Amino acid sequence: MKQDKIQATQIEIRCYSVKELATLYQLSGKTMKKLIAEFAPDIGKRVGHCYTPKQVRVIFDEIGIPGTINLN
Repeated sequence: MKQDKIQATQIEIRCYSVKELATLYQLSGKTMKKLIAEFAPDIGKRVGHCYTPKQVRVIFDEIGIPGTINLN
């Protein structure tokens, strides 16, 4: 049986800042902002300095869950 993904850790869906998301994905803040900008219409505007849990779910759906390796 072939597995499509290997998940390293469980990530909590909560409010995250750009810096916290960048840390999860092991990217710089600038790179994370550019990556998020590609999906801005789907994600929506931040509330203050953080993305809401609903927005974080969209980010994880679009970019992928941090710590997950796709084997396809």
